[in-house]
Amino acid sequence: MAVTSDPVLTMFNIVRAKALEDLSGKICVVERATQSNRTYTYQLQDRALWRPRSEQPIFTLATRGAGSILASFVESSFSTEVTVDGDEGSLYCFTTMLAGHATLEQKGSSTTATKQSGLAWRPSPGGRLLFSDDNVRTNVFLKVADIERVLEQMLDEGLRRPLIFEPGLDWGSGLTASLKSLLDFVTSEFQRRDGIASSPVALASLTDALISLLLRGAAHNYSDRLADSAGNPMPAYVRRAEDFMRAHGAEPIRMSHIAAAAGCSLRTLTTVFRHFRGKTPLAVLHAVRLDLAHADLARSLGHASVTTIARRYGFTNTARFGAAFRRRFGKTPTEIARYASIRISHAHSELPKDLNRL
Repeated sequence: MAVTSDPVLTMFNIVRAKALEDLSGKICVVERATQSNRTYTYQLQDRALWRPRSEQPIFTLATRGAGSILASFVESSFSTEVTVDGDEGSLYCFTTMLAGHATLEQKGSSTTATKQSGLAWRPSPGGRLLFSDDNVRTNVFLKVADIERVLEQMLDEGLRRPLIFEPGLDWGSGLTASLKSLLDFVTSEFQRRDGIASSPVALASLTDALISLLLRGAAHNYSDRLADSAGNPMPAYVRRAEDFMRAHGAEPIRMSHIAAAAGCSLRTLTTVFRHFRGKTPLAVLHAVRLDLAHADLARSLGHASVTTIARRYGFTNTARFGAAFRRRFGKTPTEIARYASIRISHAHSELPKDLNRL
């Protein structure tokens, strides 16, 4: 994969190096989005490989931040060591290898990632990452505070110690395989000008889905607690949550907002929705937004396009919106808008002539 020549990276902030000595300095890129002074030092592992300036970049780092997510692509021609200066990072990073391999050395242990496995790591002093020659990787960063906040809601109690993910991610099976698919989807969407990253409403839902899957699919020091947790279903929570969804469907609400409006923890909210609706709260929010889009189309009279209404409720892909809409209502969005226009025009034409003159 030649990341440096990929035109979709026009949506990213890009740092490139054409000479190996350029990698001797400190590059403060990754946590710039969080207003951090933390610096990342990129150093060639083998100085014997030094050669004159290349016509093509030998190192490329591309980043894009949106909402609570920061995505990056990295490509390096030569084996590189990355170290971190400063306090412990405020972001958790989830790394997927597209070519080559990477080894994380942190707190006395070593973990290697390949195309079959990934890394979950939090930048911290004393740790380092070793990347092989011809290395291509993607990273998805999330704020530690956001992940821990959702974990507290799922457990319905405060955390007594910080969340610590196990560094190795086996992409082979179970929810971890699903996690890789979602991470790939995130990095793909961040490449698109009009993708989910450009829609605060859709991005909030994606962030909730990603954090929930991370906590369920990646091993950490609270995994056993989550597996043993159980909620007490209360129908009132469902009603209050759905009322909130309908009232705020066009806003970038998160699952934590919905749980707060319902008056329960995120764990309890998930439990009661699965019990009484047979769906997750996120799936119900998706259906509510389809209902709201249907209502808007039914009264739009052509004043707002299908694309405009779809994006209003976080549907950034018109084709996928149309398919989901048809599955739910049996008709396409265009058909609903057309029928509404004909019906209201017909009703207007049947008004008494004296009223038509008003």
